Amino acid sequence: MSATKRAVILLSGGLDSATTLAIAADEGYELHALTVNYGQRHSIELEAARRVARAFSVARHLEIAIDLRAFGASALTAAIEVPKDRPNEAMGEGIPITYVPARNTVMLSLALAWAETLAAFDLFVGVNCVDYSGYPDCRPEYLRAFEHLANLATQAGVEQRGRFTVHAPLIQMTKERIIERGHELGVDYGMTHTCYDPTPGGLACARCDACLIRLAAFAKLGLTDPAAYAGSS
Repeated sequence: MSATKRAVILLSGGLDSATTLAIAADEGYELHALTVNYGQRHSIELEAARRVARAFSVARHLEIAIDLRAFGASALTAAIEVPKDRPNEAMGEGIPITYVPARNTVMLSLALAWAETLAAFDLFVGVNCVDYSGYPDCRPEYLRAFEHLANLATQAGVEQRGRFTVHAPLIQMTKERIIERGHELGVDYGMTHTCYDPTPGGLACARCDACLIRLAAFAKLGLTDPAAYAGSS
């Protein structure tokens, strides 16, 4: 009998991470989902992560709190206005204020620590460098560097019990292709939350970069986004 093939998947509750979880499930992994409450200004995405984890019957869904608000410097963790109604050209210029300093490094490090205890050598992360090229910790060269670190900086790696691999199955996909792949795998995107600045009632704002990119992708596919948006009937 073959050994259980386990993976740790970073699950934010967003469209990308839900699709990534579905891909890991389709590839036959035993799913261990990790959600990090990093001090973001709303808890809606944490609730979305719980819904997605339940829908895919993960082996375990672990939530960890680490408060990056202590550092600030991001519109997602500090009292900084989230950009709204930006044109596509502006979204593609530079590193946006919604970048959270070292967030993916922190989260992948936590995922690596948990994976080592599980003898799980596969880490899945839903980063995408086509739509989010402005984020330095969503780029292929960053992921290769972290994978190298993982195999140098762990007992399991040094003792060659296995080789850690960082999987980013969405890395070169357009947002439209991500949605298509998710539909192929049965993802209900109504469970997910993408907005950077939801209303107090949890509705997506429809105006931040994340909402605009998501809405445009559904529109290009001729589909209606099942998420609830402010101002929609």
